[in-house]
Amino acid sequence: MDNAILWLNTNLPSYSLVLSIILALLLDKILGETRQFHYLVGFGWLAQQLEKHLNPNHKKPSENAILSKTKNNHSLLVFNAKAALWGTLAWGILVLPIPLLYYCLLTNLVWYWQIVLDASILYLALGLNSLNQHAMQVYLPLKEQDLSKARHFTGYLVSRETQALTPNEMSRATVESMLENGHDSVIASIVYFIIGGAPLVILHRFANTLDAMWGYRTAQFNAFGFASAKLDDLLGFISAKICTLLYALQAKSIKVFNNALCNAYKQGNQYKSHNGGWVMASGATILNRKLGGVALYEGKAINSVTLGCGNTISLEDIPQSILLVERAALILTLMVLLFTIAF
Repeated sequence: MDNAILWLNTNLPSYSLVLSIILALLLDKILGETRQFHYLVGFGWLAQQLEKHLNPNHKKPSENAILSKTKNNHSLLVFNAKAALWGTLAWGILVLPIPLLYYCLLTNLVWYWQIVLDASILYLALGLNSLNQHAMQVYLPLKEQDLSKARHFTGYLVSRETQALTPNEMSRATVESMLENGHDSVIASIVYFIIGGAPLVILHRFANTLDAMWGYRTAQFNAFGFASAKLDDLLGFISAKICTLLYALQAKSIKVFNNALCNAYKQGNQYKSHNGGWVMASGATILNRKLGGVALYEGKAINSVTLGCGNTISLEDIPQSILLVERAALILTLMVLLFTIAF
């Protein structure tokens, strides 16, 4: 097992990998997301300060609206090579030091302390419990027909305008967020823990956070956030394909399984986010639902490609999408366990 997976400490027993994953998932289930002093809050503050000082386009407020991917709107964005270089440097300053320090200083502990530390790092990166809480913040008000409250919490999940969303549109936005973030904050973290241990988990989590902060097609971030967006796409490429498969494996028939993979390939490659498109198309197909369509961003109607197939999203699809993510994490953990037993 130690030779089959890129595990950093060769002194660890063969079961350490699966034990660390199980412990991390249990910690997430029991404790949930940390309420105070969350590490990403401090990381986000540092990112904001660095961007203010290094981004040449930081003080260009007139065109900071997200622009749709049309030829005319692309012409409004000028790619500044200097800003892109500064953005790449900022990405390296923020993302690389802690994973490198962890690798150099904290990967040769006594095996039981190594498991505890690695499991704790993975737990901090996981967001399964948090996803469920955010989904219920929309689901429960919608069930009680409190549209104002539901729109308020939908705004926590998506960047689209929520003031006029219908119940079905809010359900769609929530399901899309659950399926995509099920990859970003759950499956990807476990996959990269399997590949490279806690250092790679930290690197991916920081890179994904910077993409969420800087990866926009705006005058401010088009160039400065270029490296963040592309590197996040690169880091998520492998894990998104694994997540796509984990969603598809929950199909009730071979036909649905094949459709999930076909839709991921055909529809996902047309979506604005390659990785997000793949996992959402696969997940929506398993749910027998259609995602995508028109949404408002800063007053602009953006039409996204249809993802999945079947019926229109409804309220009860929200808990089903969370269940899909939970099962995907369980399937992946069981695969690691079986691999451990076999080898």
